[in-house]
Amino acid sequence: AASWLLLQQFKFNCFSSGFNKLLIYMASHICPDGWTYFSSSCYFMSSESKSWDESRKDCQGRGADLVIINSREENVRGLEISSHIKAEQIWIGLSDQETEGEWKWMDGSSLSYRSWAKGQPDDAPGGEDCGEVRPERDGWNDLFCTHSQQWVCEKKTPVHPVGI
Repeated sequence: AASWLLLQQFKFNCFSSGFNKLLIYMASHICPDGWTYFSSSCYFMSSESKSWDESRKDCQGRGADLVIINSREENVRGLEISSHIKAEQIWIGLSDQETEGEWKWMDGSSLSYRSWAKGQPDDAPGGEDCGEVRPERDGWNDLFCTHSQQWVCEKKTPVHPVGI
């Protein structure tokens, strides 16, 4: 009986391992070429620099929007992305252009998770209405929307691979 149980466990482990490899393969094919999969979304890292508005238009042209950071894990991923593309600053989908001091994500949601750098947002010297990630400050910053820098687009995936 013990050998039968070990055989069944071995079969299950082989199946599980193969199944997880299949899921990872499927996840890698969910996102368009040039995009990266992470936690039910696809991310595009720009290699050029544009203003916040131009960056958002670029994302929308790709069927996406500027990245929304809803958790610590996504924030860490954003910092990893910005260091991977060797950007000192990247635009994210955060703004208080509508109402000063009322920061909102581009999907209209309020901030359920916050990761402002120390002393931010400061609106200094006035009119800094767009959000960015600054890896060297280990947090978010507000900046003039006309500043030109890289950005990250996020597109929710149509399916969520289980087990990834």
